[in-house]
Amino acid sequence: MSSEGFLKEMQTIGEKFLLKLQKLPKADPVEIVSFCVVLLFIVTVLLLMIIACSCCCYSCCSCDGRTDHRRRKIQVRPIAHS
Repeated sequence: MSSEGFLKEMQTIGEKFLLKLQKLPKADPVEIVSFCVVLLFIVTVLLLMIIACSCCCYSCCSCDGRTDHRRRKIQVRPIAHS
């Protein structure tokens, strides 16, 4: 998918979301609850992704300021051609 197609798709999803928000005050209670559940699910997934990425970065990049001596660092050397 090209970036233009992706942007168009995101714009379409955003427009549908805004339309749904505009109709929400007139909606049935069941529709309001289902919309809130879907919104809560999306927020939860995004929050878990942020937590997972930050934990991964924290452990992999040694952002805590100490070096991990358990990891072996292998130096790659070029092969000498004869």
